[in-house]
Amino acid sequence: MITPATAVPYVAGALAVGGIAVALSRRRDYILRWCAWAVAVPVVVAALYAGRAGAAALAVAAGIGCALEYGGLLKLAVADRVALVAAVAAAPLVAWLAPAHLVKAVVAGVLAVVLVPLLAGDAAGGLRRASLGVSGVVWFLPLVGVVLLGDAVLAVFVAVSVGDIAASFGGRLLGGPALSPLSPAKRWSGALAGAAAGLGALAVLGAFTVPLALAVVVGAPLGDLLESMVKRGAGAKDSASWLAGAGGLLDRLDSLLFTLALALLIT
Repeated sequence: MITPATAVPYVAGALAVGGIAVALSRRRDYILRWCAWAVAVPVVVAALYAGRAGAAALAVAAGIGCALEYGGLLKLAVADRVALVAAVAAAPLVAWLAPAHLVKAVVAGVLAVVLVPLLAGDAAGGLRRASLGVSGVVWFLPLVGVVLLGDAVLAVFVAVSVGDIAASFGGRLLGGPALSPLSPAKRWSGALAGAAAGLGALAVLGAFTVPLALAVVVGAPLGDLLESMVKRGAGAKDSASWLAGAGGLLDRLDSLLFTLALALLIT
C-alpha cells in the first residue's frame, strides 16, 4: 500500500492528468476546483507524512472548518456553534492521544451540544437546536478515521477525490437518469464513472481491498447526497463561498466523510 512517504510521484501524476483534463474542458468551475485540490492535496500528504500527530491536526482543522460552515449554513446560535466545534475538534485528539476513551469523548460531545439549549431554557427552539447539534457531531465524527485508519487514509482520500471528478465529468458527458431527487443534476452514469475511477485509484495505490472498495463505491455518492439534503433543507446552493469555484470545505469533504464512516465500520 502507498504511504505518505512514497505518495509524491502518484499525487503529482494525478494532479497533472487532472490539470490536463480540466484545461481541455475549458470549464471555469473545473479549473478553479483543480486549483483548490492542487493546494489542498500537498497539505494533506505533508500532514499524513508527519504521522499520527499530523493526521490528528489535519482532522481537527477539517472538523473545525466543517462545523463552522454547518453552523453558518443552518444559522445556529453562537453558543451552539462553540459547543459543536469543541465536540468535533476533541474527537480526533482523543483518537490520537487516548483512543481507549474515544467513546466517552463522543458521548461527552453529544451531551455538550444538547446541554446548551437545555440550560438556556429554550422551549421554542431547543429541540431543533439539540437535534442539529447532535446531527453535526455524528456527521463529522468519521474524521477520527484520519487518525485510526493509518496509511489507508491517503488511498481513500485520493480514491474519493478522483471519483468525485470522474463522476462530475461522466454525468455531464453521458447523461441519463438522475441519481436522486435530492440532487437532480447528478446522474447514475456519473456515479458509475466515479465508482470505476475510485476503484482504479485504489488498485493503482495498492490499497484495493473489499472493505475499502465498498466504502468508496457506496460512501462517496451517499455522502454527496447527504450534503445535498442538508443544503436543500437550508435553502442554500453551497455550504460556504470562501473556496473559489468550489463552495466551502464541506462541499469538498462531503463524500469523504461518509466513506470514512463506512471504512471505520467494515474494515
